[in-house]
Amino acid sequence: MKRFWIGFFFLFWFYSGNAIAQFLLIPMDQMQRDHLKAYGVAYEVLEKGGVVEWLLNYRGGSFRTEAHQEIERICFLRGVTVEPLTASQSASIDAEIESTNKEAIRLEKAPKIGVYAPPSAQPWDDAVRLALEYAEIPYTRIYDEEVLAGKLTEFDWLHLHHEDFTGQYGKFYGSYRNAEWYMRDQREEEARAKRLGFAKVSELKGEVAWKIREYVENGGFLFSMCSGTDALDIALAARGVDIVDVPFDGDPPDPNAQRKLNFNACLAFQNFQLYFDPNLYEFSDIDVSPELGMSIRSEEYDYFSLFEFAAKFDPVPTMLTQCHTSLVKGFMGQTTAFHKRLLKPGVIVMGEVEGENIAKYIHGIVGKGTWTFLGGHDPEDYRHRVGDPPTDLNLHRNSPGYRLILNNVLFPAAKKKELKT
Repeated sequence: MKRFWIGFFFLFWFYSGNAIAQFLLIPMDQMQRDHLKAYGVAYEVLEKGGVVEWLLNYRGGSFRTEAHQEIERICFLRGVTVEPLTASQSASIDAEIESTNKEAIRLEKAPKIGVYAPPSAQPWDDAVRLALEYAEIPYTRIYDEEVLAGKLTEFDWLHLHHEDFTGQYGKFYGSYRNAEWYMRDQREEEARAKRLGFAKVSELKGEVAWKIREYVENGGFLFSMCSGTDALDIALAARGVDIVDVPFDGDPPDPNAQRKLNFNACLAFQNFQLYFDPNLYEFSDIDVSPELGMSIRSEEYDYFSLFEFAAKFDPVPTMLTQCHTSLVKGFMGQTTAFHKRLLKPGVIVMGEVEGENIAKYIHGIVGKGTWTFLGGHDPEDYRHRVGDPPTDLNLHRNSPGYRLILNNVLFPAAKKKELKT
């Protein structure tokens, strides 16, 4: 009975307070019960024509919108913490933002989201699709056919599944070449390349990679994780050059392939060395990986730090690093992290492994658009392996790593003139 009256008086306080509230605050600090679904609420408000302000560096990157019972209802149903604000309380927040390293960014358009993923890929094998579906943010799945048909222009934001754009089938040959799923995927990719007019899968993927680069140059927002990061740049650098060995395309690579790489075509990396061995589960020396015997920290001590940016002068990296903690638990992948020595000039490091020359989270500009790369496969599955069970985000609703993914989803919603890149 006591619990009933406590709950009753809480609801009475909340709704009677809202009678004079003019704004709603969705806090994103430690007070938030479900950080991931909060992004979905913000997206839905935008989708329905509302306006959301992203309060950068204020309580973990909180959201503010006009008071509305429908928004309160959505938050209640999804377990998202929301706080009513009077006009004077909102003005106090504005005063704090004005006088400190904080900024209010107006979001006014729900971005149309595309996810580049093969038909055989399952949602639970991609952290981004897991995040989108848990947060209830809609997306459209596309693949090579749609890219070559010019469909990328229909999307404001594009995520790349952990794709191998080099045409080496993820370099799983050494461990899985006799697995049914590997042989099936190879058959399907070869048939697709032939159907689309390419002699080799590597040639098809090289053309797709170039279309993705053009998408960014023309103003698109690109996000990728794990092997979708370095494999894209390798394919761009190797466009028109055979870099794959016999098991993948029936003939050896060009003996001068390394010298023929065009690093000017890359988004993020330069001066990297390719690994041609088909049995090695690595594409190049871009990756910091235990596969190559490189020293990495044990799971217990594996963390990376987020940089704090000047919100008023660098709103884009500030948006992309909003979190309720500056120290994020590390996680592995085929591409776990990036050697800083191989980053191109102008690349912004937003997250790094302290004390080492390793970048985990990077961002850059190409033409009118931007790209963002996050190393690792799944923020809540430290050593994700083929066949591992799916991650249940109901158990990780406050995940800092998954927050970084969803920051990228909302970032294109900002007014273009506020994105001072």
